[in-house]
This record gives sequence, C-alpha cells and structure tokens, in this order.
Amino acid sequence: MKILTKYVLKEHVGPFVFALTSLTSLMLLQYIGKRLGELVGKGLPWRVLAEFFVLTVPFTVAMTLPMAVLVAVLYAYSRLASENEITAMRANGLNMRSLLLPTLAAGAVVALIMLVFNDQVLSRANHQLAVLSTDIARTKPSFALKEQIINPVVEQKLYLRASHIDRGSQHMTGVTIWDLTDPQHRRTIYADSGTLGVAENRTDLVMHLYDGMMLEVPTLQPEQFTRLFYKRDLLRVRNVTNSFEASDADSAAKSDREMTVCEMQAAFADADFRWRSAAYDLAYAQAKMLTAKGATNVKYPVAPVRNNPWGLGRLYCGLLSRFFSVKKLQAAPVSAVELALLAPQAQAQATVQAPPPRVPPSAGGTPAPSAGAGQPPAMQAPPGVNYGESQVTLQSEEEAAVSREKIDRYMRLRYDIEIQKKFSLAAACMIFVLLGPPIALRFPRGGVGLVIGVSFSVFALYYVGLIGGETLADSEFISPFWAMWGANILLLAVGLSMVSRMNKVSGGTRGGDWTEVREAFRQFARRVTRRPRGRA
Repeated sequence: MKILTKYVLKEHVGPFVFALTSLTSLMLLQYIGKRLGELVGKGLPWRVLAEFFVLTVPFTVAMTLPMAVLVAVLYAYSRLASENEITAMRANGLNMRSLLLPTLAAGAVVALIMLVFNDQVLSRANHQLAVLSTDIARTKPSFALKEQIINPVVEQKLYLRASHIDRGSQHMTGVTIWDLTDPQHRRTIYADSGTLGVAENRTDLVMHLYDGMMLEVPTLQPEQFTRLFYKRDLLRVRNVTNSFEASDADSAAKSDREMTVCEMQAAFADADFRWRSAAYDLAYAQAKMLTAKGATNVKYPVAPVRNNPWGLGRLYCGLLSRFFSVKKLQAAPVSAVELALLAPQAQAQATVQAPPPRVPPSAGGTPAPSAGAGQPPAMQAPPGVNYGESQVTLQSEEEAAVSREKIDRYMRLRYDIEIQKKFSLAAACMIFVLLGPPIALRFPRGGVGLVIGVSFSVFALYYVGLIGGETLADSEFISPFWAMWGANILLLAVGLSMVSRMNKVSGGTRGGDWTEVREAFRQFARRVTRRPRGRA
C-alpha cells in the first residue's frame, strides 16, 4: 500500500506545480496590467518596481492555491481512470474510498500550509504593499490634469474635475473639487474658473479659484451641511510633485486585511467591548430620558465587562501561544478605515477603558442619594454627572451613543468576517480534494476539457458564494460564520455524497465523456418539461 500511496501522490505533483505556476502567472500579469498606469512616468527606481512586483505574489498565490489543488486532483484521477489503472486496482479488490486517503492527507497538509501562509505571509505582504502603493501615489514628478474626468490629485484625499484646461496658461473653467482630507467632514468646492500652478518650493500645488461656493457635510450627519459663497479662494495642496520617499511600514496603521489572525482577534475583542460599551451608554441615556420625563421603576443597564470572545481566532492564537511560545499580543492600532468611520466620540475611545457603573437618578430627575461610608466607591455617581440636564442635552447624548454603537458594531463585524475568511479559504483545499476524484472517475474520458471546465466552474461558484456571503454579512443579514463557511459546507455535502458512491461508478474507458454529460442534461430537461402541472 505504501508503493501505491507514493504512486498516487506522485501523480498529483506535476499537475499541481504546473497549475499553480501558470494560474499565478496569469493572475499576476492581469493585476500588474491594471496597476501599470500608477507606476509609469514617475521616475521610480528599479528596486521599488521589483519590490512592488514581489509583494503582489502572495495575494495571487492565496487565490490560485486552492484552484491548483482542484486541478491537480482532477487531472491525476482522470489520467488514472483513462489509462485503465483504476480498473486494475478495482480488479485487485482495492476500495476506491481507501485510495482517496493519501490525497486527503496531502490536502490537509496543503490546507495547514495555506492557513499559515495567509496568516503570516499574506497579511504582512498586504501591509507592505499598501504602504508602498501610498508612497508611489504621492510621487508625481510629471503631474498633469486631464479634462472632463475626475483626476486624483492626492489619492483618497483630493480629486479635481475641470471642463476645460488651457495648457499654456493653466487656466481652468467649470472646476469641481472633492476634498476628503478630513474623515469627519466632506467638502465639495465649485468654481466658475481658476488657475493652476506650482509653488516656489516646487513640491506644492497652488490653485486660485474664482466665483464659486463651498459645501461642507459632516460624515455622520449627512442631513446637515454648510454652504459658503466666495469671490476668490486660494487652495494649496502640499507634496504633489515630490519624488519617491519610502515610509516606515511598522508605524503605519493596518487595515483588517493587513493583520494576522491574532492581531485581528485582539482588535475584534476591542471592537466587541467598544460596541457593548456604546450599547450600554445608549441604554443608559434612554433610561435617563425616561427618568427625566417622570417615569418610575426605570431599569438601568449593567456596565459591560471586557473579555476575549470565543471563536476560531481565540482557539488558533491560544494554540500558537502554547506550542510556539508566542508573546501575548496587544490590541492592533486603529486602522485607517476605522479612523475614517469613527465619530469624534468613538475616536476618543480608541484606547478603551471600562465605563464606570452609574447610579440611576430618581424619578424626579434629581440625583440619587450618595453612597454611605460602607458602600463601595464603584457604586457612587461619577464626578461631573448632572442628572438634571435639559431634554436637548439628553437627546444629544442618545444620538452620540447611537452613532458610536453603529460604528463599533460594523468594525466588530468586519474583524469577525476576516478571521472566518482566513480559515474558510484554507479549508477549501480539503473540500476540493473530496470533489475532484468522484467527478474524474465518473467521466474518465473528459480529458483536459473536463479538468478546465470543472475547475473554473467550481471555483467560480465558490468565490461567488464567498463574495455574496461577505456582502450579506456586511448588511447583517447572516452571521459572519455562515457567510464565510456557507459555500464550504455546501460543497462538503456534495463531495461527501459523491464519495459515498465512488465504488458504484464505472471505471472503464467506455462512455464517461462530454457526450454523456450532454445526454444526462437533456434527459433531465425532458423530465422537467414533461412534469404534469397542477390543476388551477
């Protein structure tokens, strides 16, 4: 059996290496082709370009590795069946399900490697690539604007559109500027005309705008806005035409896709506590409003306690710390995405402190009696709290708590989704190992067409389910677990059903090609169309 095991695994090595290299090369060329416009014409040194290309490889490999596993399994078992080797094995009394065990063991090893790769290599590469892309975006030695399109003056911060630009005088007409520099406010500047120039330091861009207006909208209160009319305005954008300068990646903030599992688990615990604290503040503000209105027997909430939520992330980090002596991880810094979403009140709580227990006011709106000498200090009212606030003050507290609760719930959800995604992508390698052999043995004459068709079909369905599940989880229609594991569970059920019938599948070379697939589909269509309809 050892010889047969080595032989079966050897059949997978060549197709796996070929599929991984070819698919990675194709996706890498496609990705670089999309980003090529951001690299040319900036005078970047060759080492920066080489670093950019190298950092894009881990993301591509993470996408193509599960697909390469499926291609290798389909090709290996299809070749064994087409050359009657499967028939010979069955004639010697070999159970087809036992033949699948070596492949499953190899799939488990690949899944473990992919989990570590996605956790340690991919997250760090994504962070380095994000920092490098930001540094490249700031490099504009040949800055130029185009008419009738939205030009990124500063990536993710300032955009400009002009109806007409005179290249000789740099005079612009019909100017619209979107200023996203302040995450708490969004400004839109309109101007009838303007001029464009470079400042004396040769790095800043200076724009003189004439006859326009400026609209400013708070991010979290879009129904409010400020409108300002002007005759002349000066807008200075710094470091637009500077040369390339590398930033320190270690000090840069990380997004959820740039963190390791343990960093996300720490951030998830922080977001979970902030969310429960915001919910506590909201419930407390609502109770205060009821008390101020004269209600009696108002139930006040209990202050939340900080903990580390259970889940795959906590289990994984616990195993790492036990077997590999990983140091205790601290909470990850607040990411740029989170800073852009957080309200001022939520930003003040980036370093989270437990909310102090509060003493409910009396029904008349006056403070409750102070604690006696023997009462714990935690039960006393916090200093500076005035329970006789006006209705407007209480409503503003409630609105602030609602805003914080919404933002913190979203950030908690995002971290949970990314943690589940890292594990579900790794588990997909095992599931594809279950799907491949039954399909290959059912259609032994499918050849390369079967391998390519089934691989792309299964992978397309899998990623549609993954992306759709993430969208549903972001909208809070389903939980992050079912969003990320739903496609895996569905394919696992299909794979187990097909594996249970592997011994009943004919292994000969007669039949089992695309003609039989088409005929089976036609018979199914006839049964559906001839099905009797119910009476009206």
